[in-house]
Amino acid sequence: MLSKFHHHSPLLNPSKNPHITTFKPPCACQSSKPSNPSPNRDSALLSLLLAIPDWADKIKERGMKQKRSLYEHENWVQHRSSLRHVRHFLTSLSSRVVLSLVPPVIVFTSVAVIVASYNSAVSLHWLPEFFPILRASSLPYQLTAPALALLLVFRTEASYSRFERGKMAWTKVIAGADDFARQVIANVQSSDDAMLKKAILQYIMAFPVALKCHSIYGSDIEQDLQNILEVDDLAVVLSTKHQPRCIIEFISQSLQLLDLEATKRQVLESKLGCFHEGIGVCEQIIGTPIPLSYTRLTSRFLVLWHFTLPIILWDDCHWIVVPATFISAASLFCIEEVGVLIEEPFPMLALDELCHRLHSNIDEVMRNEKLIQARVSANRKRSSSKKHSPNGWPTSLEDRQPG
Repeated sequence: MLSKFHHHSPLLNPSKNPHITTFKPPCACQSSKPSNPSPNRDSALLSLLLAIPDWADKIKERGMKQKRSLYEHENWVQHRSSLRHVRHFLTSLSSRVVLSLVPPVIVFTSVAVIVASYNSAVSLHWLPEFFPILRASSLPYQLTAPALALLLVFRTEASYSRFERGKMAWTKVIAGADDFARQVIANVQSSDDAMLKKAILQYIMAFPVALKCHSIYGSDIEQDLQNILEVDDLAVVLSTKHQPRCIIEFISQSLQLLDLEATKRQVLESKLGCFHEGIGVCEQIIGTPIPLSYTRLTSRFLVLWHFTLPIILWDDCHWIVVPATFISAASLFCIEEVGVLIEEPFPMLALDELCHRLHSNIDEVMRNEKLIQARVSANRKRSSSKKHSPNGWPTSLEDRQPG
């Protein structure tokens, strides 16, 4: 059988294959074939290791795109309920903050399991005697714990200051748009400017929506503005790179066409200042995060802390280092994660509902404008028809009657 193999093999019998001029050992061919599956195994292992982080990131990003809602009175009652702690604990597995911490918590808990298993094996003499038990003094941790606490506190405080600044900027934008619309409705009374007045109010309602889409990644500005602007105006806005500034230009040029006194036009144009200020604050917050060196320092400190935590706690806790590491990682990384999330404040704010309320308020004022003007005119006529004495009392006997 072996002779038959030698007879028919072109590698072992070069005379059967005239193209082969030199003999190549079979090991060279065999070593080249298994080299192909090795990258596949490595890529499969890498994809498996990255599966959990990718899953956690998808949950986090999906949560960032969820629309927030403004609180009503009923929400505040639930917010301060005495059962809030139980409710918050039971909903932990549905929290995107908690789920986004699954990768680091799993890693550090696994490290704690490995350290505990190794030390137990050494203590039970399952390993050679030259293997040492991994233990260390807790004094360095006691000295560095305040530093880690300060890092986390300052990190979260800096993120909340950005959140507060973004919230105040949007409060000014919404209040400024509401006041701007009120001034337009009150000052533009000519029937010739009715269509232009309606267009300006549409632009005012569209600006906060455009600024929201400009500030939040993944927003669909076309869908958000299609029920506010006319088709032609929307096409012009979508064709520009900076949609909020394009809408400001629409407003500015429309104000120039109004039949108004110069002073009234200047008052209306001054209202655009809050829009420019809102754009500046939003772009500054998005473009300048907390100094990256501070964020990296906090992350590195947390990682080194939890990698060495099982070794520090082994003498006092033994296998309890596993739940202790789990609790510590889940708690401290959660604080750091909250700071990272609110560092970009705009997805955390209920901007969609703020814009919707602004639209509702302006639409209601536009619908009630004629009715309110009629009632004010009627009240004025009724008050001017009554004559009063200098001391304020009615002069006629009928007006003096109480009933």
